[in-house]
Amino acid sequence: MAEVIYTKNAPDAIGPYSQAIKTAGLVFTSGQIAINPETGAVEATTIEDQTEQVMENLKNLLEAAGSSLEKAVKTVCFLADMGDFAKFNEIYGRYFTGKPARSCVAVKSLPKNVLCEVEVIAEA
Repeated sequence: MAEVIYTKNAPDAIGPYSQAIKTAGLVFTSGQIAINPETGAVEATTIEDQTEQVMENLKNLLEAAGSSLEKAVKTVCFLADMGDFAKFNEIYGRYFTGKPARSCVAVKSLPKNVLCEVEVIAEA
């Protein structure tokens, strides 16, 4: 049976979905954007700062599920501008040291006009 994961240390869902679901030995996070969970607002304006916030949100969410960034097996990354790829990659690489499988695509726009969004599948 699937378990809904919730933590106050990651942003609340801004729609009819869960922060994450744990099932069959895996954790599936919803896409995380650069919302500061303490204020509920996007405060960071640079790709570097937004990526840091996204990674911290994911780290906190996976920990709440009994997992970690080190247990990530797949990520999906969305960038508002592929010109930010190198800067995004530099921060991403500091957090995902196990080098999970990954997709990274540019999209026309993201919720709240953020610069990046990341979702993760990790071992529980």
